Amino acid sequence: MAAPPRRSLLVLLAGILVFGSLTTLATAIYEDQVGLADWHQKYIGKVKQAVYHSQKSGRRRVVVLTEENVISSLDLRSGDIFWRHVIDKNDPLDQLSLSLGKYVLTLSLGGTILRAWNLPDGHMIWETNLRISTASNPQLHVMSNNKVANDNLVLVSAGRWIYAVSSTDGAILWEKEFSLDGLEIKRILQSPENGIVYALGLAGSSKLALYHLSAKTGEILKDIQESLPGGLLGETVLVSDNVLVALDKARSSLLVIEFKGERISYNKVHVSDLVQDLSGSLELQSLSNGVISLQTSSSISLLKLKGTDGLEVLQRFDQPAAVSDSLTITEKEAAFAVVQHLGSEIEFIVKSTSDLSSEIIKEKLVIDQNRGNVEKVFLNSYIRTDRSHGFRALVVMEDHSLLLIQQGEVVWSREDGLASIVDVTTSELPVEKDGVSVADVEHNLFEWLKGHMLKLKGSLMLANADEVAAIQAMRLKSSEKNKMTRDHNGFRKLLVVLTKAGKVMALHTGDGRVIWSKLVPSLRASRCGGVPSALRIYQWQVPHHSVMRENPSVLVVGKFGAEPSIPGVFSILDSYSGEELNSMKLDHSVVQIIPLTLKDSSEQQLHLFVDSDSNAHLYPKSPDALNVFLHEMSNLYFYSVDIQANVIKGYSLQKSCNLNVGDEYCFSTKELWFIIFPSDSERITISETRKMNEVVHTQAKISGDHDVMYKYLSKNLVFVATLSPKAAVDIGSALPEEASLVAYLIDAVTGRILHRVTHHGAQGPVHAVLSENWVVYHYFNLRAHRFEMAVIEIYDQSRAGNKDVTKLILGKHNLLAPITSYARPEVAVKSQSYFFTHSVKAMAVTQTAKGITSKQLLLGTIGDQVLALDKRYLDPRRSVNPTQQEKEEGIIPLTDSLPIIPQSFVTHSHQVEALRAIVSIPAKLESTIVFTYGVDLFYTQLAPSRTYDSLTDEFSYALLLITIAVLVAAIIGTWIWSEKKELRDKWR
Repeated sequence: MAAPPRRSLLVLLAGILVFGSLTTLATAIYEDQVGLADWHQKYIGKVKQAVYHSQKSGRRRVVVLTEENVISSLDLRSGDIFWRHVIDKNDPLDQLSLSLGKYVLTLSLGGTILRAWNLPDGHMIWETNLRISTASNPQLHVMSNNKVANDNLVLVSAGRWIYAVSSTDGAILWEKEFSLDGLEIKRILQSPENGIVYALGLAGSSKLALYHLSAKTGEILKDIQESLPGGLLGETVLVSDNVLVALDKARSSLLVIEFKGERISYNKVHVSDLVQDLSGSLELQSLSNGVISLQTSSSISLLKLKGTDGLEVLQRFDQPAAVSDSLTITEKEAAFAVVQHLGSEIEFIVKSTSDLSSEIIKEKLVIDQNRGNVEKVFLNSYIRTDRSHGFRALVVMEDHSLLLIQQGEVVWSREDGLASIVDVTTSELPVEKDGVSVADVEHNLFEWLKGHMLKLKGSLMLANADEVAAIQAMRLKSSEKNKMTRDHNGFRKLLVVLTKAGKVMALHTGDGRVIWSKLVPSLRASRCGGVPSALRIYQWQVPHHSVMRENPSVLVVGKFGAEPSIPGVFSILDSYSGEELNSMKLDHSVVQIIPLTLKDSSEQQLHLFVDSDSNAHLYPKSPDALNVFLHEMSNLYFYSVDIQANVIKGYSLQKSCNLNVGDEYCFSTKELWFIIFPSDSERITISETRKMNEVVHTQAKISGDHDVMYKYLSKNLVFVATLSPKAAVDIGSALPEEASLVAYLIDAVTGRILHRVTHHGAQGPVHAVLSENWVVYHYFNLRAHRFEMAVIEIYDQSRAGNKDVTKLILGKHNLLAPITSYARPEVAVKSQSYFFTHSVKAMAVTQTAKGITSKQLLLGTIGDQVLALDKRYLDPRRSVNPTQQEKEEGIIPLTDSLPIIPQSFVTHSHQVEALRAIVSIPAKLESTIVFTYGVDLFYTQLAPSRTYDSLTDEFSYALLLITIAVLVAAIIGTWIWSEKKELRDKWR
C-alpha cells in the first residue's frame, strides 16, 4: 500500500496558518463602523434671542440666536436641530427676526451685514452690506402689514443711519443719515397707518430726538428735539404710542417722557419711591398697554403708567425670576410670562397686560436645582381644541440649558452649556469587583427589577413601542463600552468638563451621556454678582494603594472679573457623584495655578496658587502636604509669561511670605531671571511647555548608522514665539518685509536661551505643541503665500561621547560630566520647515501610557475637523535622497509639502463646529483617547501604531478558535497516521 503524499498535507496546513494570520491585518474603517468607538454631539450654546414660527400645518419650530454666534432652527416638539449655522466670531450676530413667514433675518457686525435665510432649510438667500461709520448698538425692525411695497420693509438702524431693505432680494430701497452730531438711534417704531416710521434717538446723554419718516421714501416729515437735564443712561422703553420711560444717568430716577405735537414734556419719578431695597443693576422692559417691568438684582416690579404723571407698582416678585416680552393675543390684548423660583420648584405665570390682578395660567414645576435660576423666558401661544389660548415658554437657565415648558411639565430639555466648555480633565471609573453584578454598581434594586421585567415583556412579545425603546436604551447602556466600571484597556473613563457658566459635568466616554452635573455654588454668577472667569479644573485626588476605597475628586478654580487682584474661589467635587466636598473663597487672588507632581499621604495632589503679588500659596493646607512640599521646595521653579508687558520671568520659592505673616502655607518668590522683548520689533504671541504627565519611553534615538543621539528631555524647556507688531494682526495686513516670527527654546530654571531661529516674512496666528525633545509650530509664510509647519529637535551633546548602550538599557547613570545650572548645556539642534495646505485652529499630540508607540500630531483644521499627522513626516533629518541606513531607519524622503491623507481625519466626515481645543488622554495600553470640543463635542480612540497594543474590536475570535481546532485535529490525525505507517514499516 502506497503512503499518502506528505507534501499536499503540509501545503494544506500552511494555507490554514496563513489564512488565520491574515485575519488580523485588516485595519480599515468602513462607513458602518463609524460611531462604534466614537461619538459626536451637536449643540448651539446659550440662547439670547428666540423667535417662534408656529404655522398651522407642518412642523412647528423656533429660531434661536445664541451667545456662541449660532443661528439655529429647533423642533418645538422635541428640541432637535432642524438646521444651524455657526458664524465666525469675527462676525458677531446682533439681532434676529422673521419676515413674511419664510425668511429668517440676521443683523451682524455692528449693523453692517444683513442676511436672509430660508426658514425651512436654512440656506442663505441674500446678503446686504450697509455703510455704518461707527460701531453702535444696532436695531432690526420688520414692518408688518406694509402698504407701501409688495414685501415687508426691513428697517436697520445703527449710529445715526437708517436703512430700508427689501426682505425678498435684499435691495436697499432708501437710506437716511441724520445730521445731529453724536446721535444714536435707540428705537424704530411703526405707526398704525403704516405710512410713517418713528425714529427715536439720543445725542450724547442729554438731547432726545424724535423723527417722523416716510416709510416709502425715508423723507423726514417731522423733527422734534429736546434737551433733558441730568442726562439719560440710554436705556429707554416705549410704554404707549406717545409716552417713553427712560432711566437717568445717575440710575436713581425714571423719566416719563410724553410727545405732544411739536414739543416734549417729562416727569421724574424716583426709583426709591417704587422700589425700597434697591441694589445692583436696573433693567427696564416694556410689556405693552402702559405696563413695564423694573428688574433689579433681587426683585422684579410690574409698573403701570398712571396717566402721564408717573408710575405705580402693581405687583412685585421678590424671588429670583425672569419676565418675557409681551405677546399679542388680540388687537387690544397682550400677554406676558413670569417664571419665578419657589424653593425647589419654579412657578410659571402668564398674565394679561389689560388685567394684572389675575393670571391666565399659574403652574408649578419641579426642576433640577443644578440648572440654577431662570435667566430668560420666551413666550409663545397656540390655539387649543376648545379655541382658547394655550401658552408654552422657552426657558434659558443659569447653566445655559434650554427647556420648553407646556401644560405644567418640561416637554424637552437641551444641555447647551456643553457648547461652552472651558477646561477638561479625566477620572477613572471604579473597579468591577468579583461576584458583584454591574447592575449593583449602576442601579438600585428597584431599577434592576424593573429592567428585568421590561426584558421579560420584550421576550414574550408583550411590550409596547415605548417599552421596546426603553429596552433598547437599557441594552445600549449595559453594553460593554457603556459600563460604569473600568475596562482592561483603559478606554472607559469619565470626562469631567467645566463650562463657562461654572457647571461641572461628567461624560461617559462610551456614548457621551451625562453621568452627573453640578452647578458649583461657589461659582454661581447669581449668588456672587458677577460673571465667573478664568475657570480651570484639575485632578485633586487619584486614589491608589492605601486610599483605594476613596473616590477620586477634582478641583475647580475660578474668580469673578478680569482684574488680577480679585480674590479667587475654589471647590472640590467627588468625581463619581458630583457632590461638593469642600469649597472656599480665597483671601488672595489667583493669577497662575501650578499643579505639582507631589502628593501627600492621602494622595491629594499638591497645587501652588500664585497671586498678583507673586506670592505662592500651597493647597491642600495640611501639615502632611507642607512637609512633603518643604522637602522638595529647593528643587521647584516656575515661570510666568506676561503678554501685555512682553516679558518672561523665572522664580524660585522662599520660606517666608511677606504679606501674610504667620501663614506657613504662603511662600514668597524670588525673581531669578527675566527676558524683556523689545516691543517695537517683537511681541509674544504663544508659549508652550511639555505636559506634566507625559511619559517618554527612551532617552535616546538610534540612527540608521547605529549612532546614539540623546534627547534633551528637560521638563523645564519652554517654547516661546514672538511676532513683529505688524505680523500679529490678520493675514495680508503686512508686507513680507515687515513681518517676521522668532522661535525661542528657553530653559525655565536659568532663563538661558538654548536656541533661537527667525522666520522672515512669517505671520501669525501661531499654534505650537511641545513634546519630548521636539516642538512643532504652524504659521503663515507671506512670501510663499502658504501655511508652513516647522519642527525643531534638540539633543543633549554632553552625552554624545558615551556609546555604552548596555548602560542605557539598564538605566544606569552614564553622563560624562555632572549637570550644573551654571554651565551652558551642550545641545545640538536640528530643524526643518514644510509647506502645509490647511490653516490650523488647535494642535495637540497623542499621549500613551508608556510612550512606546510613534507620535501623531492632532491638527484642528479650519474646516473644524481633526487630522492625525504622523510625526515621521516632520522629521528634520528628512532628505531628498536618503541613504540606505536612513531608509532602514524609516526616514521618509523629503518633499516640500506635508501630505494630507483623507483617511487620516480622525473625525471622519463630522465637523466639530467652532473647534477650540483637542485633548489627548492616554489609555492603559499604547492607545490614545482624543476628545475635541467647540460648539460640538467629538470623542474617538486612536492607535498610533495600529494594533500594536491590542486586538481590534473586529477581530474574529470564532475564526481563531476554528483555526486552532483544525490545526489540533490535523496534528492528531497526522500523528496517528505517522504511528500506523511506522508500525507497518516495522512489520516489513
